[in-house]
Parts: sequence; structure tokens; C-alpha cells
Amino acid sequence: MNELFRETEIKMKHAVEHLHGELKKLRTGRASLALLDGVTVDYYGTETPLNQVANLSVADANLIVAQPWDSSQIAAIERAITKSNLGLNPSNDGKLVRIPIPPLTEDRRKEMVRRAHDYAEGARNSVRQARRDGNEGLKKLEKEKEISEDDERRGHDEVQKLHDHYIGQIAEALEHKEQDILTV
Repeated sequence: MNELFRETEIKMKHAVEHLHGELKKLRTGRASLALLDGVTVDYYGTETPLNQVANLSVADANLIVAQPWDSSQIAAIERAITKSNLGLNPSNDGKLVRIPIPPLTEDRRKEMVRRAHDYAEGARNSVRQARRDGNEGLKKLEKEKEISEDDERRGHDEVQKLHDHYIGQIAEALEHKEQDILTV
């Protein structure tokens, strides 16, 4: 039964971690290297993460600078950032790629908040599915007479506590990201 709880908790924890990863990629109007986490560059025919072909740094609140290790890759880096659908327009001076972070419009902020809510709903669904799987596992154990009915009920309560804990973490992460996005 403890193994069942561990598996259920791992699934729930994974859903929350995935949500945190998705929320990091949402723009908040401030420069953040996490924005570029999903960007890959065609590096001599191989799709390579941007942070492996250039040194990335935040110059100020509205500017990210990418300094490629191989200056012949500047055009490929610019293409990759433009193609990434992040709404960023990079420029270069022959040595550096400057990526200005434009301020978010009110409509764009609302769209970001909607996307954050969608990500959170996906995470909540994953947590609920993990709870469902855990409860079905408990029913199966009880049916096979490996645990008693009382243990099954206690197990359901324990799975529900795990569910409530991780749903609370999702709500907290969503609230924090929403404040980041809506703060001008």
C-alpha cells in the first residue's frame, strides 16, 4: 500500500513540476533567461538548445544578450528566436544578438493569464488522474484481499490528502504567476 502512495505522489509531484516549467516560459514583461529555454538553433544540421551555442545574459530588465561562441551562428540564432513564436525581435551587431523584451499590452497580459490558467487546469487534471489511479489501486488491493475495507478507506483519505496538497500548490503557483503577469 505504501508503494501505491509513493507512485501516486510521484505522479502528482511530476504534474506540479511540469506546471512550473510551463509557467516559467510565459513572458511577464521582464527579461528572463527562462523565456528562451525551449528555443533550439539549427547548429550545423543539429537542433541544439540556444544556451549550448551562446552565452546568455540579462543586460537589464528589458534586454537579453546572446553572445555566440561561433560568430557564424548569429543568423541561425536570430532565426531560431524569431521562429520560436515568443513575440521577440532579435537584432545583432556582428558579435552579439540583442533580444529586447517589449512591454506587454493589456490584451497580451490577459492572453498570458488565460494560457497560465490552461496550464494550471492541465496540471489539476493530471493530479486528479493520479488520485483516480491511486483509488482504483486501493480498490484492487481490497478486492484481492490484500488489505481490509478499513485500510482501503484510510487509503482513500490519504490519497485525498495528497490530492488536496498538490492542488493547493497548483493554485499557489498560478496566483503567483498571475500577479507577475498583471503587475506593470
